[in-house]
Amino acid sequence: MQFRSALHILLLSLVALQQLDLGAGSRILAAFFFPGKSHFMMTNAIIRELVKQGHEVTFITPFSLAKEKLGANYKEIVIPQYDFWPEIKEMTKKNTVLEMTDLPNHVFFRMVNVMGVHSTDFAFEQPEIQAVINEKNKVGKYDLLLAEQFFNEGALILGHLYQIPIITVSTFGNANYLSQLFGIVSPWSYVPHAYMPFTDRMSFLDRISNVAINAFEDLSREFSYYPGQDAVLRKHFSKLLDRVPTIKELERNISAILLNTYMPLASARPMAYNMIPVGGLHIQPPKELPEDLQKFLDGATHGAIYFSLGSQVRSADLPSEKLKIFLDVFGSLKQRVLWKFEDESLPNLPANVKVQSWLPQADILAHPNVKVFIAHGGLFGTQEAVYNGVPILGMPVYCDQHQNINQGKNAGYALGLDYRSVTEEELRGLLLELIENPKYANNIKKASRVFRDRPLGAMDTAMYWINYVIEHRGAPHLVAAGVELPWYQFYLLDIVGLALAIILLPIVALILICRSKSSKSKNTPSKKKAKKN
Repeated sequence: MQFRSALHILLLSLVALQQLDLGAGSRILAAFFFPGKSHFMMTNAIIRELVKQGHEVTFITPFSLAKEKLGANYKEIVIPQYDFWPEIKEMTKKNTVLEMTDLPNHVFFRMVNVMGVHSTDFAFEQPEIQAVINEKNKVGKYDLLLAEQFFNEGALILGHLYQIPIITVSTFGNANYLSQLFGIVSPWSYVPHAYMPFTDRMSFLDRISNVAINAFEDLSREFSYYPGQDAVLRKHFSKLLDRVPTIKELERNISAILLNTYMPLASARPMAYNMIPVGGLHIQPPKELPEDLQKFLDGATHGAIYFSLGSQVRSADLPSEKLKIFLDVFGSLKQRVLWKFEDESLPNLPANVKVQSWLPQADILAHPNVKVFIAHGGLFGTQEAVYNGVPILGMPVYCDQHQNINQGKNAGYALGLDYRSVTEEELRGLLLELIENPKYANNIKKASRVFRDRPLGAMDTAMYWINYVIEHRGAPHLVAAGVELPWYQFYLLDIVGLALAIILLPIVALILICRSKSSKSKNTPSKKKAKKN
């Protein structure tokens, strides 16, 4: 009996080991061209986890991870960083990101479209990418292409060349144009465009604006952006391929997308099976702070305020008169202030304020003494604040930041200000309201519980679906048929046109008949008069 029991346990163990499929890591090509530093908070976290789980990853990136020594399964192809700032300054007539607060949306669309086309062209010109393109034995070399869903759609051609399925990563969360990419209709009546400051409760005028910007984006992508990306592909691949696929054709090969979003930070909306929300996957358990920061925050008996405008917006670019307002208000508070400020020699610094050019943001927000986060409303920082339950004083500048802050205001865990018009009284009042009124802390704790409460952790969810797509060889059953429809069929414009024709043609015919009879009746008397004469 003991022998049979031992044999039974051994067989079960062998079955379990077979299910684990130890050592069966896949070979993944990850192509990320765009040199947006903040985007790589999510991207790098995914790459690290893939390597940790035993996958072989070849990472095309402008930001090296070599110092992390990820091991033998990791190979990186470092490409030069495309310098997009000269183009941005030329198109926007702005010298800093902070000045883009009033940038018209059509200018912003043009900016990101041009930036995307040019950075894709720049990447394909690099010898490191050319080596990947001209690899002789492509088929069977990789099992999956991982690429960013951010204006570098030309990178999808690598999936075509290597004949592998594709998963894209949207570091900015959801977007209007993803509806056509994944075969769903995103209702403009209650799904706000990311560049608009609206929530899902829009007024009539808000909905007019929302329809206008969504329609403008669809048309600009169809008739300007896609042709630009197609031209880049023809330039670099016409000699290599008998027929160069269009961007739209390449997009149909996307098996799934990992979205940097999760409730309650985004309102409910239609989603396809292969649109996977994994917002916050970059957030790790807090690490020990450097000794000086730990001591500074531990000693904040009345609480602390953390101030950071992210990696693109610089606090040092604030006008001198506004800097004075912030410093004067901070100096008048009992709380300590930890400020990510690019110039550590900032003069006239109050005793309760500490500045550093770089700070471990997620670990700071996890400290129990941090009571308020002054932020620009970027998605990663908003996620970290909600995850750690820290109320937000938002100072949005551009893009999705206005919407992120308004979402927080609507949920009762954030307040907002305009840095251009802020006064000492307003800033002090907003900070004290967030610190002293318990409703903001209570509301963000509720939001934090919703954000954390998932059937599977964000990173585990991402890994599950990456493995799923590889296991099912692209998982074509996840992809909606709508991705193959031209835009006029997708939005049923051909049906609308037919309906209008059915309704209008009889009316037009009736009008013509009536006009014809009227004309004949007018001409008849004149003929009779002519005969009499």
